[in-house]
Amino acid sequence: MTRSPHGILLVDKAPERTSHDVVARVRWLLGTKKVGHAGTLDPMATGLLVLGVGQGTRLLTYLVGLDKTYRARIRLGRATTTDDREGEPLGDVVDAAALTEAEIEQSLTALRGDIAQVPSTVSAIKIDGRRAYARARAGEDVELAARPVRVSRFEVTGRSVDGPFLDLDSVIDCSSGTYVRALARDLGAAHGVGGHLTALRRTAVGPFAVQDARHVPARGEGDDVELPLHGLGTIAARVLPTLAVDDEQAAGLGTGRRIRSDAAPTAAPLPEPFPGKDLAAQPRPVAALDTAGHLIAILAEEGSSWRPLMVVPLDARC
Repeated sequence: MTRSPHGILLVDKAPERTSHDVVARVRWLLGTKKVGHAGTLDPMATGLLVLGVGQGTRLLTYLVGLDKTYRARIRLGRATTTDDREGEPLGDVVDAAALTEAEIEQSLTALRGDIAQVPSTVSAIKIDGRRAYARARAGEDVELAARPVRVSRFEVTGRSVDGPFLDLDSVIDCSSGTYVRALARDLGAAHGVGGHLTALRRTAVGPFAVQDARHVPARGEGDDVELPLHGLGTIAARVLPTLAVDDEQAAGLGTGRRIRSDAAPTAAPLPEPFPGKDLAAQPRPVAALDTAGHLIAILAEEGSSWRPLMVVPLDARC
């Protein structure tokens, strides 16, 4: 009997493919229905998708709030209905070619740090049970409330002029839930010229880099591809504090029992999630690893014991 796959898969998404297409393709290639993601990318975007396979889908809860890094190209000179190149033009072209580096830098300052951002109208945020993009496409007027996000870095790395348009290459470090399209929109609005996103590539999710990701061939491009899964223990140790447990403790956790909190966990490898995220309001979870470095459980400290929040079945530990 073939052992079901379990782990985390890092994928470099190709352009013009939906994230759900990639998930469906991985399900086919790995022969399992149990595949999920830690955050999607728009079809026009490329770059890192973090997928959970088998028991790895349960670990995604602790990955969705990780910070992201993007490389983006922003066009100043016209706004669009979707804040990216896929949308319809809004209004006339406004000459942005003469904007100076100093003027751009001054506007970027207001878009860095902890800011209140109004998401793009065509976002997946739900309003009374319906996605904002569905309401917008149905012709409804969509008004979204501003949300707290953190933009740790927003730097221009290159610029070029194309007629009346100014194209800016940029790198952005931001909290989960930040809309890069909205940053492009707001940068254009700050100069009264309109702006939209023309290219986007996600290069990192927390400590995971796109350089370590694999291309997943589309249907018709061939099925002979190696998709290496990263062990749950390895992944958990890169984002959570860890607690080493012996065989007896591992056996107890495997049946859902608590263990005494005599030993202190390792220091967290990453800072606390951004306060705007729900995870920040919860006690910091800890990954329990056995002597082989396999993930046994995710724990929360309660009084003088560790309570298992999630237990990995024996045959899925990796």
